[in-house]
Amino acid sequence: MTEEIADARFTGLPQRPGKIIAVHVAYPSRAAQRGRTPAQPSYFFKPSSSVSASGATITRPAGTELLAFEGEIALVIGEPARSVPLERAWDHVAFVTASNDFGLYDLRASDKGSNVRSKGGDGYTPIGPELIDARTIDPAGLRLRTWVDGELAQDDTTDTLLFSLPQFVADLSQHFTLETGDVILTGTPAGSTVVTPGQVVEVEVDAPGTGASSGRLLTTVVEGSGSFDPGVGSLPAVDDQQRTEAWGSRDAAGLAPLGLSPELRDKLTRTPVAGLSQQLRKRGLNNVTIDGVRPLHPGQKLVGTAKTLRFVPNREDLFESHGGGYNAQKRAFDAVGEGEVLIIEARGVDSSGTLGDVLAIRAKARGAAGIVTDGGVRDLDAVTAVGLPVYTVGGHPAVLGRRHVPWDIDLTIACGGATVQPGDVIVGDADGVIVIPPDLAEEVADAALAQEDADAWVAEKVAEGYPVKELFPMNAQWRAQYDAERNGR
Repeated sequence: MTEEIADARFTGLPQRPGKIIAVHVAYPSRAAQRGRTPAQPSYFFKPSSSVSASGATITRPAGTELLAFEGEIALVIGEPARSVPLERAWDHVAFVTASNDFGLYDLRASDKGSNVRSKGGDGYTPIGPELIDARTIDPAGLRLRTWVDGELAQDDTTDTLLFSLPQFVADLSQHFTLETGDVILTGTPAGSTVVTPGQVVEVEVDAPGTGASSGRLLTTVVEGSGSFDPGVGSLPAVDDQQRTEAWGSRDAAGLAPLGLSPELRDKLTRTPVAGLSQQLRKRGLNNVTIDGVRPLHPGQKLVGTAKTLRFVPNREDLFESHGGGYNAQKRAFDAVGEGEVLIIEARGVDSSGTLGDVLAIRAKARGAAGIVTDGGVRDLDAVTAVGLPVYTVGGHPAVLGRRHVPWDIDLTIACGGATVQPGDVIVGDADGVIVIPPDLAEEVADAALAQEDADAWVAEKVAEGYPVKELFPMNAQWRAQYDAERNGR
């Protein structure tokens, strides 16, 4: 490749960038899609050799399936920036333009978030075609749109960002010098998905009402040849998680929904917790009840899958660093999904609240199945009025910081003496709350319903005057009679 041809890759920029820094998650729509909202921005590097110009092609390697686009706004640094305050950060941005942060999810798992192989390929960072003078636009007034084969796939604006565009500059400049020509890719909104050879992706950044536009950045996907050498590094590999994140959802990837099927949810709704406990004990699981919690609505059934939140004991310096702002508690309630039960580890402490009415309303709005906390609840009457199934050790007026520091979400926790992992099946009724390993849920539900049917028949016989001896549990003679009656229905 001649130098003249090589330089054509950078026609959308004033020069070849020394660094390309990309933001992991920046738009609320993307955070909601991924089910996690960061408290602070996080980043990864892309090599400048990945840059391409508008009109170029991007190669999907042979034997791979999950090449996904991510339309993004690119910031081009003008004046070098080192330890600049937020209020002066935008002064160091020379230009704004369109970019596409392509990623090959087949290579993503082994990179552990660095994205070196999955996003560092040649041509994986198209940028351009035109530069917008940053001094002529409001960084909170930009629009980003992406089209695939002419169909609009992404449409969002910078006034929705979790972190402002100047914040990225100020934050990064705390850690190293942003030099003239460096590029910051500022994250993608929801709508990113997989593209295949032959498809055309276009990205445009503009400032509506001003006439300022990057023009449309055009990239065509082509099929590659050759293969990866198994002797020198990791090979492409995909699983359902990578397919889900590449396509944008399990449904778009053609996968069955996570969580409980409607049929299993119906079975668990009809099954008493006591019956499930009995079946789990038969299978050697005795330590699966969340003890010490009681329902605010004893007549409501709780059925869902676990999303977890952990509080640690309050320590003033840790509350200072983790208790304020967009802390783990707020992130958990913003991220809890439809049909999920938010399980809170509060160590059984009843002398402080772990949620109040605003957070209960947020959980209900998100479609949560309920909340279980082995700590207290503030605004008890108001939380009860929300109508969401909530289990707690009781009410308490104190705010969170009296006893707890909100620490982390989506990890294995202990709640009411039971270990709970994200995705565990949670069932609650007036007797209490039980935790079921997902791979056993269907089996124990079927067995518990069968036992309920048998117990109801026994209850009828006892009501007719028969003694419980040899009937509860049934001996062989009674079992044969029960089976005969049941099969004759």
